[in-house]
Amino acid sequence: MRTWFSIFLLLAGPVPAAENLTQPARRIVSLAPHITENLFAIGAGSRIVGTVEFSNYPEEAKRIRRIGSYEKIDLEAVAALRPDLVIAWESGNIASQVARLRAIGLEVVVTESRRIEDVPADLERLGALSGAHVGARAAAAKFRSRLADLRARHAGQPKVRVFYEVWNQPLMTVGGNQIISDAIRLCGGENVFGALKPMAAAVTVEAVLAADPEAIVASGMDEARPQWLDDWRRWPSMTAVARNNLFFVPPDHLQRHTPRLADGVEALCAHLETARARRPSGK
Repeated sequence: MRTWFSIFLLLAGPVPAAENLTQPARRIVSLAPHITENLFAIGAGSRIVGTVEFSNYPEEAKRIRRIGSYEKIDLEAVAALRPDLVIAWESGNIASQVARLRAIGLEVVVTESRRIEDVPADLERLGALSGAHVGARAAAAKFRSRLADLRARHAGQPKVRVFYEVWNQPLMTVGGNQIISDAIRLCGGENVFGALKPMAAAVTVEAVLAADPEAIVASGMDEARPQWLDDWRRWPSMTAVARNNLFFVPPDHLQRHTPRLADGVEALCAHLETARARRPSGK
């Protein structure tokens, strides 16, 4: 089971990049679940010879050999697979481990999507690295089209003040530079902790109560709505609670930077529309 620290690593912390391939990679090791998912999305999934725990989408990804977790890589297992490319995650993998992979002579490329618009560009980059240009262009075009439609539908909407709850103990949220804050803005929302610089940060219950969000959106661990989301009902005077605006979006739809992010944004926007509809007349 993922710890809160693992979830924190989903959202914060950096390593340098390199890109020296002379031909498309045929044996790829993916060091993050979303990288694995993106390679499948562009049609390069069959080239993955190793990946990390929680690489569970699509179904075929579950059958790929595991080489540890994204925060604890089995370096010997990676080397034994003889990859011609290792794809790392800038804000998830440990910099020292990525450096050791390079030190033993492996080609390592680091990827990162910090804005929603970076996702299709990342798909295209993976297409160039793997030779899956056609699939990458198609996946990127579809994502951009969905994103443009969502922007058009939600442009100019009245702001909804949102607290995004990554985890409950410790109480974790996202800062303004995190891609989830980008999604909140696209939906016409405002992250109540958007002034925070870290991409992930611990906050206090008192700080949330003081911010008085109009909506609370939780992620949790899996496809099930976390029970701890209802803990906020202990403070019935908070606007989000008073109006029953306690919402859930599956974490893999917002915290993985893949084509499914469009599903997460669409669900988030629908929740904020619900919050607007629940406002007292004239507000």
